[in-house]
Amino acid sequence: MRIGKMAEVFDDYSALQLGALGKYNSVNFSVVGRLQYKYEGGSWNEWLLALDDGSVAILSEDNGSFVWTLAVPNTRELPKPEQWRVGSTTAINGKSFSVTSVQTVSLAAAQGELPKLPPLGQSFAMVELRSPDAQVLSIDYSTTPASLSMGQAITMEELKLTGLRDQSNATGQGGKELTGRQFSCPNCGSTIDVKLMGSKSISCPSCNSLIDLSEGIAGELRHALQDEPVSPLIALGSIGTLQGKSWQVVGFQHRMGHELDDADEHFGWDEYLLYNTQAGFTFLVDATDGWSIVKPATGAPQMSTSRQVAYLGTNYTLQYAYKAETNYVAGEFYWQVQRGQVTYNEDFSGGKNLLSREQTGQEVTWSVGYKIDHMTVAAAFKLQKRASDFQREDVTPLSGGSMQSMGIIGWIIVLVVMVILFAGMSRCSSNCNPQVENCSSGYRSGGGSFGGYSSGGGHK
Repeated sequence: MRIGKMAEVFDDYSALQLGALGKYNSVNFSVVGRLQYKYEGGSWNEWLLALDDGSVAILSEDNGSFVWTLAVPNTRELPKPEQWRVGSTTAINGKSFSVTSVQTVSLAAAQGELPKLPPLGQSFAMVELRSPDAQVLSIDYSTTPASLSMGQAITMEELKLTGLRDQSNATGQGGKELTGRQFSCPNCGSTIDVKLMGSKSISCPSCNSLIDLSEGIAGELRHALQDEPVSPLIALGSIGTLQGKSWQVVGFQHRMGHELDDADEHFGWDEYLLYNTQAGFTFLVDATDGWSIVKPATGAPQMSTSRQVAYLGTNYTLQYAYKAETNYVAGEFYWQVQRGQVTYNEDFSGGKNLLSREQTGQEVTWSVGYKIDHMTVAAAFKLQKRASDFQREDVTPLSGGSMQSMGIIGWIIVLVVMVILFAGMSRCSSNCNPQVENCSSGYRSGGGSFGGYSSGGGHK
């Protein structure tokens, strides 16, 4: 180990800091070092932990949460970085994995008590694999031979952390950290308040510009203008109770889907980014066929066929495959969200449970969740008086009998469905804007893309 700073870290306002203490699996630890890595999709932190038993662990940021990681031995010769293929499967040390990320990364900065590190700014390959039992295996090619580390998802609550930065400033409602830092919008000059620790993207409330914060406030701020603002049903900053926890709405994005074999067929959905200090981030998704709660999966499902997968004891069947595009963004985000970014999505269903695969470039993201009643959503945010605004329809093909055998009730149902579809088509042909609304009379799988690339993959 060597002591001291090798480069000045940029201030991304993570809640963690050197000197923080914690306890996991009955072993005490202290935060002694910090590494900041960069890649094409943004940046992430890795925190070096000195354990009381003399060993070292790494707490790595992963999809807005954390992964507790330990070094593991390698018992086989590894392929060269360029031989890995995203989406393929392999076995390492007798365990099955799916390749989810192949990236070129570099060490941007480091601080504290550090091991031997690659030269600052020197690029090297890093491959990430995930298992059906929700473990993450990282292969670091900055060493020869490559080094391996195995991790599993963990919450702040499980770590029993003390000595966090600005710990006294937490609201206790949804867990938003009120650090009160400010900067001027690079487009219009308006003052922007950044309140969420670890934000890497934020929108300007004055001009709707989407601003990249992935290199910290001191970095060169890039921005993209956004037209046609969308008004979310649930206002940013709202606090609601779901899953027995208090969540705050910190971000919102509208996305559009396009059928792979029909460029004219499109549909839209909304995603609300929710935050809780101890539980981290989750998504509340508003799609045409209902609401769902989803979260990036730490592992990767086991695929028996291209249409059948299994994850944590639940079987899922492929429902839809489509391209998705982010059209509008508001609020703060823990990843480097980009307007106009296109991903390839697959939605799977397992009863009330939902699973989504999203791919862009050299990265695959899996997200898992379940459907939720619209009244539960309205009540969670104390919006019962507007419950009708949250109601969604699930229009599916009729089955189980011929037209002649449906009877009066069946014909009434068909008539009602036709009226609804005709009204939707008339609205689309008149004043519906497909860039910001769902103008199709088609369908959506339950839960949309679940945040997809923007909420998963790599170390965002």
